[in-house]
This record gives sequence, structure tokens and C-alpha cells, in this order.
Amino acid sequence: MLQMNKMMKQFQKLQQDMARVQEELSTKTVEATAGGGVVSVVVNGKQEVMSIRIEKTAVDPEDVEMLQDLVLAAVNEGLRKSQELATNEMSKVTSGLNVPGLPFGF
Repeated sequence: MLQMNKMMKQFQKLQQDMARVQEELSTKTVEATAGGGVVSVVVNGKQEVMSIRIEKTAVDPEDVEMLQDLVLAAVNEGLRKSQELATNEMSKVTSGLNVPGLPFGF
């Protein structure tokens, strides 16, 4: 029974640590660019797009599809980097545990 209590306390601490990291992820950001930097996106650790910057040189009314592709590429790269950030931060708490049902694939 003592062993079970110890495990429960460890699990509660893990839950608290994970909640803390998830909260911190909302304040951490990554940046991704496309088109040599003419489009840049900032995404936080909760996979929320915080800002998109488009330089005037990227805006060509005759080639809207190119701008759309650049924005899409930057957003997708930003989301990928954000997921990587979240995974790295969570793995610090879980020490690489692979427990089904935990966020970010842990």
C-alpha cells in the first residue's frame, strides 16, 4: 500500500508539472519564414498563430497564388516548429515516458 501511495504522489506531481509546462508553452514562440523571409509567421507553443508578417514585395496582384503558397508554407513550418517545441518541453517533464493518452504523444 505504501508503494501505491508513492506512485500516486509521483503521478500527481507529473500532472502538476505537465500543467505548468502547458501554461508556459502559451508564452513561448517560434518563428518560421518562407520565400526568403518575405513571409514570416510566429506561433506559440500551443500551436496558435500569433502573427503573420508579409513584406510588400511579396504582394503581386497578378500572382495571388504565390502569396497564398508562401503563407501556407510559413504557417505549416511554424506549426511544425511549435509542435517540436511542445514535445521537447513535455519530454523534460515526462523524462521520455510514452504513456498513452498524455498530450503530445507521451
